[in-house]
Amino acid sequence: MADILMLLASAADGHAEPAALGLDSYQWVGLAMFLLIAVMVWKKVPGMITGGLDARIAEIAKQLDEAKGLRAEAEALRDEYVAKIAAAEKDAAAMREGAQAEADALVAKAKTDSEAMVARRQKMAEDKITAAEREAIAEVKAKVVAAAAAASAKLIAAKHDAAADKALADEVIASL
Repeated sequence: MADILMLLASAADGHAEPAALGLDSYQWVGLAMFLLIAVMVWKKVPGMITGGLDARIAEIAKQLDEAKGLRAEAEALRDEYVAKIAAAEKDAAAMREGAQAEADALVAKAKTDSEAMVARRQKMAEDKITAAEREAIAEVKAKVVAAAAAASAKLIAAKHDAAADKALADEVIASL
């Protein structure tokens, strides 16, 4: 131990390199490295490292296979939903066309119904006008007849006497 301390003290002075058992410092480092590698090989550290790496590689390969499976499932789902969307769009287009056709039919029916209603109303109005005309004509005729009868009664009363009555009665009896 004294030799080691002395070597360290002389190294601190910067004069000599440490040496022990006739080996220089770089040789001691080489020997330590050799012993470390020998112990690692003896304890099968490289095998454990490669085994760990192989296990990790197997785990990564398993994860990649799972990822491929998940990707395939996702693509299948995507394709399924694309098909569903296309079917929904086709159904929506069919519904839109059906609704348009129904709306067109309703518009056409409403147009024909409104035209028929206008024609009925016009006919009713014409019938009312015709009835009002007939009523007005009948009313005018009745007034004319009443006026004529009143005028005739006045004329007859003014110009008709008992002798005219006898001649008229004789004429009626002769015609029978």
